[in-house]
Amino acid sequence: MNETKNVSTPEPFSLAARSKSFGYAIAGIVFMLKTQHNAWLHLIATMIVAGMAFYFKVSAADWRWLVVAMVAVWVAETINTAVEYVCDVVSPGYAIAVKHAKDIAAGGVLIAAVGAVLIGALTFWPYF
Repeated sequence: MNETKNVSTPEPFSLAARSKSFGYAIAGIVFMLKTQHNAWLHLIATMIVAGMAFYFKVSAADWRWLVVAMVAVWVAETINTAVEYVCDVVSPGYAIAVKHAKDIAAGGVLIAAVGAVLIGALTFWPYF
């Protein structure tokens, strides 16, 4: 049995195409900030943490931990938002599997946020 797959060859590298992909990514982040209340909370938390880090003049090593924590929360929130939108398209009505998928994705954000709080507490503790 010889199966042929319809495999398309990738387009050659193009700066214009890469530029467009950055534009799409930025548009996604802006859309998330406009539509997701929790993203606003993450933005406020990010600004508070950055402000405290500047105020306390934290070391470069401590900045690295804070940045990792903040990025982890932002990545989790963007993935959670994407999962929610895809679930709403795939199943506009109520479905228990969709509820579980959304709950699990939200749980990922919670795990990242709790981890970020712990990293923040451990990082800032010596500065108090």
